[in-house]
Amino acid sequence: MNKLLLTAAIVPLAGAAMACEPDYSGVTLTVSTQNGPFIASAMAMAAQSWEERTCGTVNVVEFPFGELYPKFLTAMSQQTGEFDAIGFVPAWLPDFAPFLSTMPAELQEGGDWEDIHPVYRERLMVWNGEVKSATMDGDMHMLNYRADLMEDEANKAAFMDRYGYELAAPVTWDQYYDIAEFFHDPDNGRFGTAEAYRRGGQQFWYFFSHAASYTNNPNNPGSMFFDPETMDAQINNPGWLRALEDYKKGLDFNPPGALNNGSGDVRPLYAGGTVAMNIDWADSGVLGATEGSIAGNVRTAMLPGSTEIWNHKTGDWDTFDDPVASPFLAFGGWQLAVPADSENAEAAWDYVSEVISPEMSGIAIVTANTGVNPYRFSHYENIDNWLSVFTREEAESYLGAQRASLDAPNVALDMRLPGFFSYTEVLEIELSKALAGEVEPQEALDAIAAEWNELTDEFGRDSQLAAYRASMGLPPM
Repeated sequence: MNKLLLTAAIVPLAGAAMACEPDYSGVTLTVSTQNGPFIASAMAMAAQSWEERTCGTVNVVEFPFGELYPKFLTAMSQQTGEFDAIGFVPAWLPDFAPFLSTMPAELQEGGDWEDIHPVYRERLMVWNGEVKSATMDGDMHMLNYRADLMEDEANKAAFMDRYGYELAAPVTWDQYYDIAEFFHDPDNGRFGTAEAYRRGGQQFWYFFSHAASYTNNPNNPGSMFFDPETMDAQINNPGWLRALEDYKKGLDFNPPGALNNGSGDVRPLYAGGTVAMNIDWADSGVLGATEGSIAGNVRTAMLPGSTEIWNHKTGDWDTFDDPVASPFLAFGGWQLAVPADSENAEAAWDYVSEVISPEMSGIAIVTANTGVNPYRFSHYENIDNWLSVFTREEAESYLGAQRASLDAPNVALDMRLPGFFSYTEVLEIELSKALAGEVEPQEALDAIAAEWNELTDEFGRDSQLAAYRASMGLPPM
């Protein structure tokens, strides 16, 4: 039976058994997020279930992604009461938090609450000590590779002869580039890897995934993007320079035209077997297993790490005996929140609880095109739930890599800061110049650092420092 049809059949039956509990007859919620199907379809699916259970009504309003931030911020700051619940990205929480209600205490307890992984529950859903949002999607960058290539005995022998070590999922970026070089065979239509390089194509998150390995120093927590004591930009230090040089080097092993590829372009390249590997969110694995030519051969691993991480305090590299994994929680997953000006806040939070419930989210993560990735312990532990998508070996690899990334001691959180759009716009302008060879990498990074420091002063250095420390889980100074 088609998964979507199965979902449609299950949800009304589950709701009918609990009709009007609680009773929100006559209540109409307006909930909004980006144009579907990704995320919006999951919210609509939960809306149907919520309507059956409570006798209320939900209107799901969709906008292009680029319009969400200004629409939501304008509506909430002007207290229009236009939205009862909004689906947005964690980077906007610092700007949105003053206009959001706090999650009701009863939703912050019990088994369903504890089932959410603490990286999301205790870090990304919290601002200034209050739970202001609810994770509905878990996101991080991971490495995807093809088992048919990596586990082939002839390939393994040839790789050993050429590089002197076993062919396996890379644990350092040097190994990643060795593997990309080894499988890069343009004459036969196969390329080593694929990443996003296009400005506006989520480019900067890919750059951040490289940088985490060289700048997220466990000896100096929170020092990846800014000095957590002074708020001085760190993006032009030697760790970031090495990351940019690495990221740019990857162009040598990407398919032609890689500078024009966004994240949506790297997925079919992997799923269709054009590349041996890619870096992406969890969507690549699902696409490869369900709609591509590599079904059965989808494998997933944590992002590579490094034995050297820059220490901004000593001005030198800290060296580690073993590679330190610094998996980057790029984007951080979609979140739901209830604006403080909603006239239906109680019902809206009840709807949010429906979307993120283990039952509804368990359906969403295995339903095509919802865009919802795992974020609950139960999502990672219930392997059987994934067998409609993956083989068991694929599922174990896919879920194991995500769980290991979240559990990594040096997991790297994304930048969350008031003015996020301004910081990343500056970054992408200069980063694109460096990738195109118009300026040298250090020149680009110096320009970004100078503009970041100016932005910090414009927004208010003290307030930005307090916000940055909060986002990195550091105590107030």
